[in-house]
Amino acid sequence: MTAVGLALASAALFGGMTVALRLGLRGLDDARGATLATILPALAVALVAAAVRFDVHGVWPFFLAGLLAPGGSQILFTLAVRDAGASRTSVMVGAAPLAAVAIALVALDEPLSAPLVVGALAIVCGGVLLAAERDRPGHIRRLGLLFAALAAVLFATRDNLARALHTHGTPGTAAAATLLSGVLVSVLWTRRPPTRRELRRLAPAGILFGLSYVCLFEAYFHGRVSVVSPLVATESLWGVALSAILIRHTEGMGRRLAVGALLVVAGGALIGATR
Repeated sequence: MTAVGLALASAALFGGMTVALRLGLRGLDDARGATLATILPALAVALVAAAVRFDVHGVWPFFLAGLLAPGGSQILFTLAVRDAGASRTSVMVGAAPLAAVAIALVALDEPLSAPLVVGALAIVCGGVLLAAERDRPGHIRRLGLLFAALAAVLFATRDNLARALHTHGTPGTAAAATLLSGVLVSVLWTRRPPTRRELRRLAPAGILFGLSYVCLFEAYFHGRVSVVSPLVATESLWGVALSAILIRHTEGMGRRLAVGALLVVAGGALIGATR
């Protein structure tokens, strides 16, 4: 149950981060600075976790993996939240398990089962419903959904790399290494330090992001990608639920969005229950 609990905790924290990011972006003109201002507090959280069981042996592959996620993925994710909103980005990113499970089956030789397939397909169907949504608010841009889909692919690749390298280092140092490379990618993209206003507004999102990452790596060090990744995808439920509570008036939340989120959660629950 360790991997399942950690994966669900990571999902809840990531869903909270998505909404906090949406709130923090209000009034900011530059999403570049927002990305770096989010990853820096996350790195601080991971460094604290790494200090508990510090071990840099074999950690460099995680640094390379971090170039993809959170390096490239967080840039795309921030743009997605800006253009498509927190709830829709959450559901689109929830489709990541399809890619993650496909990679795990081929590259990591993980077993295939009917519940695994049904669960993964349910999650993806939720994303398809969102992409076909016709009554989205006018300020919601379709390009944001594309950014979210691309971020999902990078998340999926990171998930498999984390599982493949789980015998190296410790979860805390692994999370810190990926976030450190994410900071470097963000610095190259931003080309300026974040302002005090950006750091202040994005600090809550960054702290939630860091806690989510630590839980995520702990989960991957204890369980398979095909189990952990779909459970992490339940962040869609948290993202949609928190959006409904905190920013419903700007998200334009309709039936397709709700059904899509429920499909994502049902798929993750199915896989977790048949572990």
